[in-house]
Amino acid sequence: MMINQWHYKKIELFQRYAENPIITVKNWPYLVNAVSNPGSIRLASGDTVLLATVENRRGTSFLNAIRSEDGVSKWHIEKKPALTPDPFKFPEEMWGISSPRIVYLRGLVQFAITYTAFSDSGPCISLATTKDFLSFKKYGKITPAPDKDACIFPRQVNGRWLLLHQPAVNHRQGLLNEANICLSYSEDLSTWYGTTPLIKARLGSWWDASKIGLCTPPVETSEGWLVFYHGIRHMAAGCIYRIGVALLDLDDPGQVLYRSDEWILGPKALYELAGYVNNVIFPCGFVLDEKSGDIRLYYGAAGSSIAFATGNIVCIIDWLKKNTGNSIAS
Repeated sequence: MMINQWHYKKIELFQRYAENPIITVKNWPYLVNAVSNPGSIRLASGDTVLLATVENRRGTSFLNAIRSEDGVSKWHIEKKPALTPDPFKFPEEMWGISSPRIVYLRGLVQFAITYTAFSDSGPCISLATTKDFLSFKKYGKITPAPDKDACIFPRQVNGRWLLLHQPAVNHRQGLLNEANICLSYSEDLSTWYGTTPLIKARLGSWWDASKIGLCTPPVETSEGWLVFYHGIRHMAAGCIYRIGVALLDLDDPGQVLYRSDEWILGPKALYELAGYVNNVIFPCGFVLDEKSGDIRLYYGAAGSSIAFATGNIVCIIDWLKKNTGNSIAS
């Protein structure tokens, strides 16, 4: 393969908050085993809401709301879960729910929450809506198992809703399991069709070889839809979860304009390296200052805490354009 000129300049696109982690298992108002993978949204009031994935001591996962006025400090953890598995009404939730992504659907004046539900057939994507994060309406699964790591675009594109997700795992001879990010379409948010691979796991020694999946909801910018995704590399000591970025065409998100060759955020701090699940950074949400372009990624760290890192959209896109091109697969 052709290798472009190597870049040795040290550039860190994200800076970890100095007082990370912001929330740990020890902060919970009741006994839990693990906390991770928070979806996030900033309300019209300015408050930030996180929906954290929490696992109880039985081993079942659910979603718990956490609030902060500034999105940085004085976090208030709700004493009761926001969304819990209900296998009697929703059999696909038998083994728990996790990893929510939250978007505000302006046209429908409500928040949409896509989350992973664990059924006896494997994970699938479920949908819930809310207007206040106090009461929720569940719609059940919207994709068949196996499927996970999904989010609806915050607005329709060309008259259709779009969904980024990671459907059935494929197998390549002589290699580990592969999973790709796919794009699907819908008119009603419940029936999805036209599923097409969009960003594929790469072959070889890449940081995102074997499996990739969506992290946060897509970020709408003047340059296109910015997508943060996780890549998994299998090592002798286990898996490493790192974060990469891609840019999709604004009017045709089925077109990938740029995809980073390198990861932009990976396990480094002690709270990211060791925990319930070692070597994991996994963001499911962000908060964006549209005027400055500053973005705050909230992520699960090693399955045991929640942290965040800050960056700037303009800088990320500029870096992305200069660090694309060596990919074997786009």
